[in-house]
Amino acid sequence: MRICRNISLKPYNTFGLEYMADTMIHVRTEKEAKALFNGELSWKKPLLILGGGSNILFTGDFSGTILFPAFSRIKFEEHKNEHVIVSAGAGVEWDKLVEWTVRMGFGGLENLSGIPGNVGAVPVQNIGAYGSEVKDYITKVRTISTTDGKVRVFSNDECRFGYRTSVFKKSEKGKYLVTRVYFKLDLNFKPNLNYGSLNEEVDRLGQPTLRNVRIAIINIRQRKLPDPKVIGNAGSFFKNPVVSRIVAEKLLKSFAGLPLFDDPSGNKKLAAGWMIEQCGWKGWRIRDAGVHEKQALVLVNYGNATGKDIFDLSEKIRISVKDKFEVNLEREVEVTGTI
Repeated sequence: MRICRNISLKPYNTFGLEYMADTMIHVRTEKEAKALFNGELSWKKPLLILGGGSNILFTGDFSGTILFPAFSRIKFEEHKNEHVIVSAGAGVEWDKLVEWTVRMGFGGLENLSGIPGNVGAVPVQNIGAYGSEVKDYITKVRTISTTDGKVRVFSNDECRFGYRTSVFKKSEKGKYLVTRVYFKLDLNFKPNLNYGSLNEEVDRLGQPTLRNVRIAIINIRQRKLPDPKVIGNAGSFFKNPVVSRIVAEKLLKSFAGLPLFDDPSGNKKLAAGWMIEQCGWKGWRIRDAGVHEKQALVLVNYGNATGKDIFDLSEKIRISVKDKFEVNLEREVEVTGTI
């Protein structure tokens, strides 16, 4: 266990915002986590569990304790017929896990290549991209209660996964520390190429192998999305709103060309980026807070923006989309601090 006082949060958030935290605790083992939560060690509330910092917007210094799970190691758990079970510690970098599964010939996670962040945040957020969601591959999530230090394992059903959400973002938010996530992957590769230009990109590379699908995904992401190491950002800032079919049909009559997608709920999913672009925000910049020039869903820090600058910009975007389309945009990024 490593305890840091008065630590800069700039290396711990992909927006690159310079704020401070009173205390940050790096936990490397479940034994350390249990000691922290069963009363053996004291810590200052509130508690914030922070992974790769790729889905958070700080708007000020954090007065409390930030917990950084550093559980490492990827494990091969078992072989079941045409599937394998693998697990990864919460501190494993997500794309390193995807790279490993592709190299091993295990299919399922390749469409989620290139997504920043750590494994511990994956079930919390139910990450998804290019026609794939991680919920379809998670079998269970091992956690430790932040109340009493006891281990609890959540089944897939108990995680109550939804669109970019889970029980860990709702009723159980902050109550459990994810330590390890288990995935069921395919030995017989079945490519999922039915999203956007993915099929064309794979064709340019040759056969639809695991490796080529991963390369294609990374190529597309690099063309469309800014690298957080170059320009501070947290990927998609807003969720794609889900509306009833009646509302979707009404919108389509008023706005020809509005992209619509089927949602598992039976409703329709709208393209938030398209609506933001129609409101004139794409490429917009207010001091050092801006909207990316290639993807309107991405808000960026050009260097010296504050968290409040970015939050205020997001509010202006939400209001303009509401005024034009009568649709409410919900932030995908978690806002932490006073606004």
